[in-house]
Amino acid sequence: MQTRIAVLHLLILSGVLLLSPRVAGAADWPQWRGPNRDAVSTQGGLLREWPAAGPTLLWEMKGLGRGYSSVSIVQGKLFTMGDLQVGGEKSQHVMAIDLSTRQPIWKTKVGPPHDDGPRCTPTVHQGMVYALGTDGDLVCLAAGNGQEIWRKNFKRDFGGKMMSGWKYSESPLVDGDNLICTPGGPAAALVALDRKTGQVIWKSAPPKPDLAGGAGYSSVVVSTGGGVKQYVTVMGKGAVGVEAATGKFLWHYPRVANGTANIPTPVAHGDYVFVSTGYGTGSALLKLTKAGSGVDAQAVYWLDANTFQCHHGGFLRVGDYLFGAHGHNKGNPICLELATGKVMWSEKQRGERSGAVVCADNLLIYRYEDNLLALIEADPKSYHLKSTFKLPSRPGMSGPGWPHPVVLDGKLYLRHNDYLFCYDVAGQS
Repeated sequence: MQTRIAVLHLLILSGVLLLSPRVAGAADWPQWRGPNRDAVSTQGGLLREWPAAGPTLLWEMKGLGRGYSSVSIVQGKLFTMGDLQVGGEKSQHVMAIDLSTRQPIWKTKVGPPHDDGPRCTPTVHQGMVYALGTDGDLVCLAAGNGQEIWRKNFKRDFGGKMMSGWKYSESPLVDGDNLICTPGGPAAALVALDRKTGQVIWKSAPPKPDLAGGAGYSSVVVSTGGGVKQYVTVMGKGAVGVEAATGKFLWHYPRVANGTANIPTPVAHGDYVFVSTGYGTGSALLKLTKAGSGVDAQAVYWLDANTFQCHHGGFLRVGDYLFGAHGHNKGNPICLELATGKVMWSEKQRGERSGAVVCADNLLIYRYEDNLLALIEADPKSYHLKSTFKLPSRPGMSGPGWPHPVVLDGKLYLRHNDYLFCYDVAGQS
């Protein structure tokens, strides 16, 4: 036992020495949807329009493998996941890349491959990397060298299950000393683990075994609605909230669920949570209020699928407004007034099929499945399309362009399976 503890301490120390801990700042994008998990960058000074041929392509690289994972960036190192062929075996890996040289630092096996690769974006925090494979393999790795610190499996350790057949897709959440994730099991819908050791802090069991309906494809966000800190996500049978301190199941909102795939990450703001799914479902703004020892979630309004439904491109909040990708298998740009659900404007998309959106410097960047990029002002009063361009085509660059864009340090990072492209969107090149 003492030897095991000593090895654990050595692995943690090696990660800390090679990637010293610090609070993620403007120079970091440490997790899914950025520092605050809201798809809004703190970046300023960006180009208000792109050149006709698109912003300058600073560099491109390949070798990331197959997958829909986006990227995390901390202290000049990029982290992502992909299915790779290593030593004659195809497996799912987490990898780290030195952005100054574009050379791999390490790659670590997570679990078996999937038809089209992993979906999780690694979470990087204080010298550790947390990632989830499609078979439910949750790993904690030393960020400096990729050595495994601990591992869990959602099915084996928590009786986990998915709502449908596309396997696990969430990106784990670090909150203080805890790691929060969603196995989807009847006795462990969500779990909190000690992020350093993997030991169970709590398991959240719904009041009825199948109330949550297995894990969805969403990722957890933090809410303080009703004065109670809680974790909110969308599972197989609807949106749920569990108490952060204990894992107590607080509330369940079923109307937003569809039976196929509940995907988008919720937006939490004050006492409110906005949720949406595709497949002809719709959207709701929920108000959370303290109710005895629990929390009550009531819909302020419901938007039908024709008004706003989000498949998997996401939505985000800027001030009092939501901007998102509307439509099933689509990404029509839309702006909603958060408090009322009023459609401020809604326009036809320029790219094809699903679109993923991020905001930086009050500019929206939509990335479409056909790799067309659109630059739109985050102006609730009216729609202003500023520019478009398309990623170059490369050999073997098949499949949809689904990975969400990342904006950091004046650069736009776009992944398509094995390839990664980096563009100058600040006009500094």
